[in-house]
Amino acid sequence: MKLVLIVGAAAMLATTPLAAQSPHGDEPVAVPRAIKQGIDFVYVDPQMSSVARRKQRPQNWLSRLFNPGASRSGAPNPMFDQLARGLQQYQASWGRLPQTRIPAGAALKRGSTGKRVQLLRTRLGLYPDGGYDEQLAQAVSSYQSVHGLGTPDGIAGKATIASLNRGSTYYARRIAINMERAYRLPAQRAFDRYVVVDSGAAEVYFFNRDRMADKMRVVVGAPQTKTPMMAVLMRNARVDPYWNVPPELVKSLTARKVGEMGLSYFKDFHYEVLSDWGPNARIIDPKTVNWKGIASGKVKPTIHVRQLPGPWNSMRNMKFEMPNDFGIYLHDTPHDELFVQDGRHLSNGCVRLEDYKRFAGWVFGYVPQSQTGLEAKVDLPRPVPVYMTYLTVAASPNGVTFRPDPYGFDALAMPQMFGGTAVG
Repeated sequence: MKLVLIVGAAAMLATTPLAAQSPHGDEPVAVPRAIKQGIDFVYVDPQMSSVARRKQRPQNWLSRLFNPGASRSGAPNPMFDQLARGLQQYQASWGRLPQTRIPAGAALKRGSTGKRVQLLRTRLGLYPDGGYDEQLAQAVSSYQSVHGLGTPDGIAGKATIASLNRGSTYYARRIAINMERAYRLPAQRAFDRYVVVDSGAAEVYFFNRDRMADKMRVVVGAPQTKTPMMAVLMRNARVDPYWNVPPELVKSLTARKVGEMGLSYFKDFHYEVLSDWGPNARIIDPKTVNWKGIASGKVKPTIHVRQLPGPWNSMRNMKFEMPNDFGIYLHDTPHDELFVQDGRHLSNGCVRLEDYKRFAGWVFGYVPQSQTGLEAKVDLPRPVPVYMTYLTVAASPNGVTFRPDPYGFDALAMPQMFGGTAVG
């Protein structure tokens, strides 16, 4: 089978102008629909597009990479190379099996017999005769483990049968889609060091000279508030940061809470009110604000509400800033309990760090501190490139492992990569 990787050149170089706009506070905003995030990145800082070219022609990466004896020295970056090797191993193992369809029906398990069991054995490369024995159960368990079908139990239920019936071409295409996403990461020797945020795995990786130096868990955007795929320069951090309430939340949250709790809400939850969003804004008394008018929508809020630094703050000790029109940044969090979960697609789009001190130590060389207990801006010695991608396939020693697709980006990418409306 020959797969052709299609490069979406137009959106590949899409950049978002850092133009002046109304303040939106410290909450993300959605990426425009014109940017098809199945594959396409937003290169906020154009110099970070180390591989993209305008009107770039599609390249048949796979025919070149998988010729016997072909050299991989020209692989764009390590993550691409690992997935390329994984695809080769997948095709040599699961891809070579008969693509026999298995009719829907009751779950098949140890002791089951009949025509569907014979078809299942054929599909997994075993002799048709033998029933649902231990050998078949182990083959099903191995299939489940590789294809991300939950806890491998060796039972061919509805989800496992549906996956088998999708066929190896569907999964090979998913690997190719992830290779294309990895291709958008920095080319070898493009940067001495950079950060990759993988919202598919909910992890962040630190690269020194194209080698992964460290990684940690993160919390990323929920399916309703996706963390975008983009490349941007991290320029500074804020120690003991404020949380700036977006104007729309001043109406739907702050004004509503004042109606329920009275003006004590501000002291109880550590908020203060400023006259406006300007650099010379002054702190004002909340009782001078028409909260009823704001809550009803009759008064448009021009005030600036912010939560004071402290352990109650949603960014806790540090916020790492990357100027972009989508309001995305990395930050500490008071909710450490979330990092023990496997499902960490929970945020409004920003990235919560498992260990902000370790992250700060890597990007700064030390952990900045505030001398006053109030917000302090600390510039990085030099900007650090941050690439935010979405990988639903991970390289493994024996090939690859498939992950869930919580954002539905793989389904969006199928027609982008292979034409038509192919979603598997």
